[in-house]
Amino acid sequence: MSRARRPLRARLRADVIWAYLTRHNLSQNVLARRLEIDPGYFSQMMNGRRFPSPEMRARLMVALGITDFDDLFIMEAVA
Repeated sequence: MSRARRPLRARLRADVIWAYLTRHNLSQNVLARRLEIDPGYFSQMMNGRRFPSPEMRARLMVALGITDFDDLFIMEAVA
């Protein structure tokens, strides 16, 4: 019998975001505005309570100048 595969979701690596914010002297709110998203939603992604959609993942990678998916996200199985 084969086991069903559990779906995956991408968790934002907050440490990478914090390093970017520090390096560019920005706040979370400023980055959220640049991404055209609600600061509360961005905060939830940073704290691991929400997970970015594929579109949001692409926008984050462009905004931060990151080309390698694994540098910004961690794939994890949904419980």
